[in-house]
Amino acid sequence: MTVVTNLVCEYRTNPLGIDVIVPRLGWQMQSDRRGARQTAYRILAASDPQRLNGGDADVWDSGKVETDQSVHIAYAGPRLQSRQRVYWQVTVWDETGDASHSDPAWFEMGLLDRSEWKGEWIGAALTGGPRSTIPAPFLRRSFQIDGAVKTARLYVTALGLHECSINGHSVSEDVFTPGWTDYDNRVEYQVYDVTPWLSEGENVIGAVLGDGWAVGHIAFHHRQLYFDQPHLLAQLEIVMADGRAITIVTDGAWKHQFGPLLENDIIMGEAYDARLELPGWDAPHFDDCEWLDVKRFEDPGIALVATKAPPVRRISELAPVSDPVDWSNVTTTCYVFDLGQNMVGRVRFKGHAPAGTTVTLRFAEVLNPDGTLYTDNLRTARVTDYYTFKGEGEEVWEPKFTFHGFRYVEVTGYPGPVSRDTISGVVLHSDLKPTGYFECSDPLLNQLQSNIVWSQKGNFLDVPTDCPQRDERLGWVGDTQVFARTAAFNMEVSNFLARWMEEVVYAQGEKGNVPPVVPQVELEFTEDGGPAWADAVVIVPWTMYLCYGDRRILEENYPAMVRFMQFILDTSPGYIRCAPELEGWPGIGDWLSINANTPRDLIGTAYWAYDAQLMAQIAAVLGKREDAERYRDLFDEVKRTFNNRFLHGDGVYVAVDQPSEIRARMERADAISRGRLQTVDYGPVTSQVFNAELFTPTQTAYVLALSFDLLPEDLRPAAAAELVADIERREMHLSTGFVGAPYLAHALSSNGQLDTAYALLFQKSWPSWLYSVTQGATTVWERWDGWTEENGFQDPAMNSFNHYSYGSIGDWFYRVVAGIELDPAQPGYKHSILRPQPGGGLSYATGKFKSLYGELVSQWTLHEGVFEWRVVIPANTTATVYLPVKETSMITLDGREVSGRVHDLEAGEYLFLAR
Repeated sequence: MTVVTNLVCEYRTNPLGIDVIVPRLGWQMQSDRRGARQTAYRILAASDPQRLNGGDADVWDSGKVETDQSVHIAYAGPRLQSRQRVYWQVTVWDETGDASHSDPAWFEMGLLDRSEWKGEWIGAALTGGPRSTIPAPFLRRSFQIDGAVKTARLYVTALGLHECSINGHSVSEDVFTPGWTDYDNRVEYQVYDVTPWLSEGENVIGAVLGDGWAVGHIAFHHRQLYFDQPHLLAQLEIVMADGRAITIVTDGAWKHQFGPLLENDIIMGEAYDARLELPGWDAPHFDDCEWLDVKRFEDPGIALVATKAPPVRRISELAPVSDPVDWSNVTTTCYVFDLGQNMVGRVRFKGHAPAGTTVTLRFAEVLNPDGTLYTDNLRTARVTDYYTFKGEGEEVWEPKFTFHGFRYVEVTGYPGPVSRDTISGVVLHSDLKPTGYFECSDPLLNQLQSNIVWSQKGNFLDVPTDCPQRDERLGWVGDTQVFARTAAFNMEVSNFLARWMEEVVYAQGEKGNVPPVVPQVELEFTEDGGPAWADAVVIVPWTMYLCYGDRRILEENYPAMVRFMQFILDTSPGYIRCAPELEGWPGIGDWLSINANTPRDLIGTAYWAYDAQLMAQIAAVLGKREDAERYRDLFDEVKRTFNNRFLHGDGVYVAVDQPSEIRARMERADAISRGRLQTVDYGPVTSQVFNAELFTPTQTAYVLALSFDLLPEDLRPAAAAELVADIERREMHLSTGFVGAPYLAHALSSNGQLDTAYALLFQKSWPSWLYSVTQGATTVWERWDGWTEENGFQDPAMNSFNHYSYGSIGDWFYRVVAGIELDPAQPGYKHSILRPQPGGGLSYATGKFKSLYGELVSQWTLHEGVFEWRVVIPANTTATVYLPVKETSMITLDGREVSGRVHDLEAGEYLFLAR
């Protein structure tokens, strides 16, 4: 039996308020039948779901389309209008000729034209300063309804953050709306169905405004980088049962007042005085005669765009794992709670205390050796919340407009008894669907996988950030670039990263440069992200295309990619990017590498070649033949230049002094990167590959040359061998930083050095992936040596304990250990390559991945010389499987003896045994 299910529009189930003029539809076939596949489909779209039952498609009928395509089907009906709701269903014919019908789904358009917004931007008259905040304004508007309501939609956004309600009911579970965009250019709006909360008679719409990113502190900057106070723009559209329309907009009829939320800041924290609460303020029959008129602001002239990515939400709660530790003294009470997991979000606190009692909550990722909170690494971020009791029985409080990165919570000044129930951790992150699962026989690797997922949760909060705790929390483009493939295994990040890429395009400079952080925040040293960072403009869309088969993300970003490639060409005379003799920002190199200084022009030139290689493929996918040829030629030229400059015997390296300003910048970056590490002399290095007279070859140099196809074929074995030799010189330790680490294990396993890759993976002393795990880490550290037994904490100026960059090893777990790989020729896992490579003493591994077509499974065990492998291939897809055994091995498939290590399989479940 075939079931057609999981209907989506633009990756979302029944999306409300989209502004994609040509939305794309998709679905899944589910069947236990081997070889189940789609041969044709027919989409019906109608204005009413009842019409679909009779086959009356008054919006669009695709007709029967002979194809196996079931994702990214572009709507091809009449042009969609604002507010239009379209109901749709699909009929699928399978390989047996049977037809199966889906249940109906729908999508609804938002406001597609700026002129349809009739309200004004409003807020409070009070304004804070660059370092001083104001209380959060509470806004309300009372209105009458004289009849039954058919439908009601709230269209709303803010410059700042908004939390809206109708008659005392919160309109959604979303947090930190409208999210972080470049507010100088655009802001996203949200659409909510508020029909259930409206009634005949008096009704009230309420809104609390927070500072958020638009008004509050960002990174190490002061407040008010975009706007000096929060603004609200809202439009409530009501359709009555009798056909009348009522519209309530933000205007001078609204009132505001200040209440218990005395200060709020994403980075600094929140202060709340419950004695100042305003009971019933957002409900009917409330006396607002003492409330103030709102301030009406001039229209800032920025674009209003519909929300694209999943919103931030409360995802889960964590309870303390042990009783609180009492640190009280003669002056105050003090308790430290351990939630057992480094998380991102806030706490829910409850207790009894006399009115006016103020409790202070502080947060930390780790503890000092004496058991107190380690907060030095927070830098200027206060990361502190305050709650003042009103003295009315048990009080429960959770902040609204702040978040912290923490495992430990310190509660000071609470006079009552405490227990594990006093606080709970509320986990916040973008509501991304989990898609990946990895488990193996080694508990440390399983914990590392958990750490990677938790770091992704904590740093995929509206935008992909580097860290969630200190005064930074920025969208460093290089961090996202190196982690994108791992991210796409763990969660469905299609819309999340597509939306972020829109911000990258907005941030791109006139010359084609891409800044180091997006959304763009001014950094004193550069507007160019430099090698491995700025290259995200090419690499991230290509990665998303591979993972989801989505051509549109390539189409939308292609012009920005072309401008970026021209920028590199313009700033790289002689086809050497970031040559030391040229002015300009050389990038931050192999950030946080260990006693290994890879030349920045080597990194820059290698990445440029890689970009050119990808651009040739992207252009080919988009049907741009001349561009594809031009980028293939560019790759050949840059590769030839790389060989001439860096390879043994042919290098011509001109060591010209850099301008003092550039040299000073590099020295500062290097000093931060090295931290307190002392240079270690590993003795003279000879190389058959690189010209060791020009620079000491590093692991990252080998890794980039191997991974980006920059070496003559006859030098690849030597490069792999020399890479292993460097690892062995370091007593089986890596030395790579952010640039080399993502490719290191792949460079080894793809070049005949699988055992060394596993040896590195299982290394438990630092620098290694598992060292932090052995120290009790529950998220990925920014540094290999964030804390060591010998030296304690690293430099607090740069020492996050929740930083996903080194979590990029996660995709090796899926692609090599479990063996789940995509086929670039049929992206999005339409055709999969399943090729596990057991090693390292592992006795089993399981990888599962929920693709757009369904769940792929690769589950193997190795016991007493028998390799058992369970494979599940989703309906409407195929796979080629490679057994990791010798050709002479005895192999059975579902109990029947078969020959050969490679098999092409249709959809279904299979069991291989090999001796």
